[in-house]
Amino acid sequence: MNDDTSPHATAAAWTLTPDSMRSSNMAWLMQRTGVDSYDALHAWSVAQRDAFWAVAIERIGIRFQRPYDKICDLSNGLEQPQWLPGALYNIVDSCFSAPPSSPAIRYQHEHGSMQSLSVGELQTLTAQVAANLKRCGFRVGDAIALVMPMTAEAVAIYLGIIKAGCVAVSIADSFQPKELSTRFTLSNTAAVFTQDTIVRGAKTLPLYANLVEAGAPKTIVLPARNEISVALRAGDSTWVDFLSGKTTCESVLREPGNSINILFSSGTTGEPKAIPWTQTTPIKCAVDAHFHQDVRSGDTLVWPTNMGWMMGPWLVFAALLNRATIGLFTGTPTGREFGSFVQDVKATMLGVVPSLVKSWRQSNCMQALDWSSIRVLSSTGECSSADDMRWLIALAGGQAPVIEYCGGTEIGGAYITGTVTKPCIPATFNTPALGLDLVILDEAGKPADQGEVFIVPPSIGLSTMLLNKDHHDVYYAGMPKGPHGELLRRHGDQMERLANGYWRAQGRADDTMNLGGIKVSSAEIEKVMLGVPGIVESAAIAVSPDGGPSLLVIYAVCAPNAVQTKDQLQSAMQSALKRDLNPLFKIHDVVVIDALPRTASNKILRRELRARSVRKSASAG
Repeated sequence: MNDDTSPHATAAAWTLTPDSMRSSNMAWLMQRTGVDSYDALHAWSVAQRDAFWAVAIERIGIRFQRPYDKICDLSNGLEQPQWLPGALYNIVDSCFSAPPSSPAIRYQHEHGSMQSLSVGELQTLTAQVAANLKRCGFRVGDAIALVMPMTAEAVAIYLGIIKAGCVAVSIADSFQPKELSTRFTLSNTAAVFTQDTIVRGAKTLPLYANLVEAGAPKTIVLPARNEISVALRAGDSTWVDFLSGKTTCESVLREPGNSINILFSSGTTGEPKAIPWTQTTPIKCAVDAHFHQDVRSGDTLVWPTNMGWMMGPWLVFAALLNRATIGLFTGTPTGREFGSFVQDVKATMLGVVPSLVKSWRQSNCMQALDWSSIRVLSSTGECSSADDMRWLIALAGGQAPVIEYCGGTEIGGAYITGTVTKPCIPATFNTPALGLDLVILDEAGKPADQGEVFIVPPSIGLSTMLLNKDHHDVYYAGMPKGPHGELLRRHGDQMERLANGYWRAQGRADDTMNLGGIKVSSAEIEKVMLGVPGIVESAAIAVSPDGGPSLLVIYAVCAPNAVQTKDQLQSAMQSALKRDLNPLFKIHDVVVIDALPRTASNKILRRELRARSVRKSASAG
């Protein structure tokens, strides 16, 4: 997917210094385990997984009310490992290990001023949320949804839900009523936290109204500005009224395998996968951040995201479990105001999606800012452009590598990523995640340097169940054995191992795509297209002609009497996506075709359509 002909394709853009190596968390782990190279460290973390996770859990400082008997029980097989059996704890209690007066969240609303919430203040608000959930009659295991921007209150609500023993349901605030309703149903949502509206610059977008149309259960509504701007349904309540009852409560202690969060990830069918995170998943988030993004106590982490996507909860745990600060900018991250926030908050880690970097580069909006506090950059969600990432490194002064971070909701973090102990070659990965290994197989199921990537379980963070699908069928059924007889887990990414031992992403092997960092299936988009007048059938694909972020292309078969121009058709399709799925999905091109290419079993040959679009782009260039 990346441009192999670029002279920079395999050239390092950042190389560690002896000082940066000595001060890194990886160096600590190498010294602790007695290995003399990073490659030996990763091999140890895979061969001695129990020892690795024991050291990592100790290093992070997870607080157990009752300690675990062992790290992992495999008596139910590799597909169903039991992590930390015997332990009893609430993961939220480990989020407040930093001094109470230290900043937990530094935040700024668009066109607003910087504000701060201390660790002690966040802990108090979290306890207040938990206490009032109990007061309202919610019980352990009840599903409570968040459909709101990534604000300081959203973080406290998320942690309060888990502290009360309930299960947070993460739903992006960009979804439209139909998709909201689907997610409420799949998770059996009992209540929802939301805002009245979303304010973006001069625009005020509906949010509570979308939930009402979706038939949301009891809803607690926060104001986007100072006061609630909408009339509430009978039974719903304002944030102020919700908090007016109790002020504190003890954390509900639960077992490691109990669910704390339900998230959604698109598969190859029209219904999203409902994926539970357990009390062990945050450990994966925090350990990845500690060792791969080199997050340290006192750091400030900025990553524009949303609680509806896995990087929202990931950011919460990656920061707080590492005694670092979360930096939140509530607004559009494409402009200079966001860059000024990164500067003013003195971010030490800045996370991005590649399409965001491309927009900064095209608009030149981030020039002459002081990003010298940034020690690590990190990128996820899409294939990166090497030139864009090289530009980003230069923008941050050249002193910070880009840690590519590729995984998924069902992993709780990454399966392949980077380390600050190796040179950074933009748009490549330089290591599988610690505690995990992978293999690449070709179409014949043989080990190869290019093909589909498979994960070698087990690992903390890997899902063991789905609420609405058979977990074994989705991830393990029909899998070949690894080169040494290993059990392999399906993930769906295409990967290339380069001659220098690094890896490069090549998009998805299945019919799932990443658009602006949001995973969506072809089937979800095609289902929406059926409602567009004049469309008989369609095929949605993603292409990356320049090796960077994916572009959405829709091939459409039109009715014989359809008289729309291509521009009219694309406008109608874009309106349907905005109305019925997600307004963040932008159509790059529409191709009208007489018939979709199909296999003998009538499956659409999307690979052939992708090849057509790449050839078309190449000839146009």
